[in-house]
Amino acid sequence: MRAFDLGFQRNPGFQDLVPEPPSQAGKVEKPHPGSWLAAAAAAASREIVVILSGQALEAGTVLGRITETGKSVALDPTANDGSENAAGILWDGVDASAGDRKGLAITRTAAVRADALLWPDGITSPQKAAALAQLAAVGIKTR
Repeated sequence: MRAFDLGFQRNPGFQDLVPEPPSQAGKVEKPHPGSWLAAAAAAASREIVVILSGQALEAGTVLGRITETGKSVALDPTANDGSENAAGILWDGVDASAGDRKGLAITRTAAVRADALLWPDGITSPQKAAALAQLAAVGIKTR
């Protein structure tokens, strides 16, 4: 007997006793705060940012920062105001629809799940590669 084998035998009818979970078809679960984060250097990785009004952003959104104001927006690779450069990743969803709102972002020294990041619609592979390189330059690595 191995250490982790406690000698229990599976009930042959067990499958009949456990109901199937309800179907999740058609349901889309929003990202949870930090669900895209693989590792971070505690508080040293985070920064309070101001999300520019007119946006409702979800956790895991790749952010750009407008040079003139220092406010954060969803990355826009076609812009020329600073928001075309990846500056961080939003920790939790922020609804700034009615006005500027503070939010928490990972802006340095972290490892993130690349497949869980939220990118702008229509981003191309070269634009995404450039954004990932910009994040890597500040210590945000993807896995």
